[in-house]
Amino acid sequence: MSEALNVAVAGLGTVGGGTVRILHENAALLARRCGRAIKLAAVAEPQHHDRLDDCLDGVEWLDDAMALVDDPNIDVIVETIGGSGGIAKKLCEAALKNGKSVVTANKALIAHHGSAFARLAEESGATLAFEAAVAGGIPIIKSIREGLSANTISKVYGILNGTCNYILTEMRETGRDFDVVLKEAQEKGYAEADPTFDIDGIDTAHKLAILSSLSFGCEIDFESVHTEGIRSVSATDIQYADELGYRIKLLGIASLSEKGLMQRVHPCMVPLAAPIAPIEGVFNAVVVEGDFVDTIMEVGRGAGERPTASAVVADIADIAAGRKSYTLSEPIDDLKKAAAIPMTEHVGAYYLRLMVVDKPGAFADISAILSEHNVSMEAVLQRARDPGEVVPVVVTTHEAKEADMVDVIKQIHSLDAVAEPPCMIRIESF
Repeated sequence: MSEALNVAVAGLGTVGGGTVRILHENAALLARRCGRAIKLAAVAEPQHHDRLDDCLDGVEWLDDAMALVDDPNIDVIVETIGGSGGIAKKLCEAALKNGKSVVTANKALIAHHGSAFARLAEESGATLAFEAAVAGGIPIIKSIREGLSANTISKVYGILNGTCNYILTEMRETGRDFDVVLKEAQEKGYAEADPTFDIDGIDTAHKLAILSSLSFGCEIDFESVHTEGIRSVSATDIQYADELGYRIKLLGIASLSEKGLMQRVHPCMVPLAAPIAPIEGVFNAVVVEGDFVDTIMEVGRGAGERPTASAVVADIADIAAGRKSYTLSEPIDDLKKAAAIPMTEHVGAYYLRLMVVDKPGAFADISAILSEHNVSMEAVLQRARDPGEVVPVVVTTHEAKEADMVDVIKQIHSLDAVAEPPCMIRIESF
């Protein structure tokens, strides 16, 4: 058996702690599968964690993660500190420049600096691996980079945030509104105390930017991802979606065409027959469309200590076994700089929920605005009449251009009979 691979873990939070535990408990299994032992040589964490004492016998404990960069006994640094800058960025950048391989679960870091880090890795001969940065325990990066390497990929999309999927599932199953379910999710530990990154779609956008690069052979372009969250989705919208034969999901969707790359994150209505529709709770799902494989979908737990740590250790195992791929699927100098297609160019069907004062002529004004912008109605739902009171009116459209729909929303909102901002949700046909 070859000489052991010496690993250091920087950050002993949820993922770092899980990584330490797997390396300890499954050491013999990993050695057999990799052809060499994987030794946890050091950890870097300012605060002591007795919960891991049984796994850290003989392991060096450091307060300063940067001390790992120049340690000749360390082969791989696992970064589980978090954040798109600060010590996490400094550590990974210095390690790669120094020829040390880096494994990270940090999607924000890769979304913002992945292309630059990939260049550093290529130049120094080190490995940069980040399977755990996207979809937790689902091995979607390996699937795209390796299993689907014979395919030209045209589209990748999925449920990439378990917090949002849990909230939308609970809203549908219980009929409760967003704020109530979010508070419960925080109490159960499914949502952070500050849930902004999750519920506003930023976490999903980070992951989508990474998947786009791997799928389409282009530079990571997080800044071009159109990003919306789920704050505006109500229990009423979810009930109407059921009535219309849809589920509401927060999706990240990326597609490449001759015009360029479109990346978008927003709530979607997906048909009940779509394979992604029944994925509920904290689960993630990623769908990839390739020219030879057609369509595949991978489903699993998208977060949590054990699934995410499993993905981290899978990357370490690849390094130990000598398995190596280009960081972003292709050599860094071959990556395309794809033109970003703005969201205004999107074409699709739409769901509109309008809160309208029930009075003569109100709907005629709405119909006139839709007609002026060449937006054709497919269906109209109004559950009850209540003259003089505000009632919900739902309109679904045939395919229309996003730019036209934006103008439609503005004009409808300006009508005296419309009591609050219209809710618009895009309908996907897959």
